[in-house]
Amino acid sequence: MSDMLALDFMRNALLAAFLVGLAAPMVGIFLVQRRLSLIGDGLGHVALAGVAIGVITDSAPVWTGLAAAVLAGVAVELVRARGRTSGDIALALMFYGGIAAGVVIINRVDGTQTANLTGYLFGAITTTTRTDLGLFAVLCAAVVVVVTVLRQRLFAVAGDEEYARAAGLRVLALNITLSVLTAVTIVVAMRVIGLLLISALMIIPNAAAQQVSGSFRAATWWGVVLGMVSSVGGVVTSYYADTATGGTIVLLAIALFALAVAAGAARRALAAARHRHAERHPHEHGPGCGHEAVAHGDHVDYLHDGHRHAAHEGHYDEHADHAHTLDDPEEVHR
Repeated sequence: MSDMLALDFMRNALLAAFLVGLAAPMVGIFLVQRRLSLIGDGLGHVALAGVAIGVITDSAPVWTGLAAAVLAGVAVELVRARGRTSGDIALALMFYGGIAAGVVIINRVDGTQTANLTGYLFGAITTTTRTDLGLFAVLCAAVVVVVTVLRQRLFAVAGDEEYARAAGLRVLALNITLSVLTAVTIVVAMRVIGLLLISALMIIPNAAAQQVSGSFRAATWWGVVLGMVSSVGGVVTSYYADTATGGTIVLLAIALFALAVAAGAARRALAAARHRHAERHPHEHGPGCGHEAVAHGDHVDYLHDGHRHAAHEGHYDEHADHAHTLDDPEEVHR
């Protein structure tokens, strides 16, 4: 590890991977909730067209890519909200339009600039400079701040737009904000993982997190942890295995997803076994039964032989050793 950290470009790469692993899942969790897992691919293809424009005009490809992705994201939300085109058709138009524009513009790129574009397509993390890191850090900080401030509103809109609208939330503005956050995340990540793969880092860690989490809040933080493990771990693995960094990051994320599925299945099997144990419990709990009573939301659990039992329709449920907070609208009971 020390030999890798001695290299300046690898230190830059690890910091860039950390930033991407932090930002991508924070935005992706809302895309998963809205069943828009492929929007990252669509915006990525549009961003590619913007990057190509930047390369041809010898301007900053990051900013032209960001401008193209933001405009496309806003356009999709406006079409979806005000037009007669459904969300999936609007997404398809953006997806194929981005590819077509990218192909046409890339066709004008000469041979000396092709390698530059390939780095954006598949990632070129080892070319990350200190200037790039500064820009990525600012964009990543903006994503984290906006998501933190608007998290509950974004969650409400992602869960049920009609309810959110009835509750007085500005649904269109929040959807546009999410699209802009997605575009910013894509631009931050394109040098690390590549425009063709960025959507995977926004979606897969969150899909894994949902396998082992019981609430939206827990899933959010687990997604961030798994995203950072995937991105930083992928960079380290690719350095020693001499593999493509973007592909290694995604494969590691998929491996973590497989482990999360197995862990989730084991947890559910254990919970079912404990529930069956509680149902067979012969002792009748109640005030004065001799066992400690513990307040648990809107009912009372009783501690008995290391277990927490709660009466429920003629049998006892086995409860975990933590209290659910009923005032948390994001709590998801399994």
